[in-house]
Amino acid sequence: MVSLMVELVAVDYTAADAEEQFVKSLRDTGFGVLRNHPISKDTVSNIYKHWAEFFNSDEKDQFLFDPEKYDGFFPRAMAETAKGHSVRDIKEYFHYYPWGRCPESLKAEIEAYYAETIKFAATLLGWVENQTPAEVSCLFREPLSNMINGSTQTLLRVLHYPPIEEGVDPGAIRAGAHEDINLLTLLPSANEPGLQVKAQDGSWLDVPCDFGNLIINIGDMLQEASGGYFPSTTHRVINPEGHDSSRARISLPLFLHPRPDVVLSDRHTAGSYLQERLSELRSSDKK
Repeated sequence: MVSLMVELVAVDYTAADAEEQFVKSLRDTGFGVLRNHPISKDTVSNIYKHWAEFFNSDEKDQFLFDPEKYDGFFPRAMAETAKGHSVRDIKEYFHYYPWGRCPESLKAEIEAYYAETIKFAATLLGWVENQTPAEVSCLFREPLSNMINGSTQTLLRVLHYPPIEEGVDPGAIRAGAHEDINLLTLLPSANEPGLQVKAQDGSWLDVPCDFGNLIINIGDMLQEASGGYFPSTTHRVINPEGHDSSRARISLPLFLHPRPDVVLSDRHTAGSYLQERLSELRSSDKK
């Protein structure tokens, strides 16, 4: 396992050495944090506000998830159980795809954010490729930024972590320890802290959560494509303590997926890898 720094430090996107420092952080920790990046804080703040209203309304029940397409609203009773865990996460969420369903009043705003963030993600994939040693980049079957061209699989998940109620199962937390499946995950800092990354010694490090930061972590597909050079690091979202437990938390991760036909390695395409992991998650849900 790759050793982690004592703490994660936000990299200034406008700095001359931002590309180098960002990719170094990804390599060392599986995570990179950017400040002064192009994603608008006002846009993120408005999305949090508008979707909090949606989750607190009865409208969400009109968008119950489609088990074939996997879009729409997932209530707490249908939330994920992290691999290796027995208790469902304390969360509900909405899966947004441009081809999927979306409340009409929220569509234009979320559609624009989705397109802008994917465009920025392509820049970050270019950074990763530029900073990858030749003996590793030769493993990439095509340029990393090309892998997402034409993909319809990239998922924007609007997460709502409700206030923690008394009597909640002591084994339940907002998001159990897990790794992401995709290439990169882009996450604007949520309106509450709680995101942690696992260190080599088994301890948990807090990810800088200053509002305006953009948090990026490596997914399993980039780990697979790089032969393990870029680690997909275990992370979780813990329950708040004290008065903060009465506050809801909104989060907006974008899971960047390649086209299904993209070859990740000799053993996997992006499509075969995704299906394997989804099967594992569904098996966990049945236990």
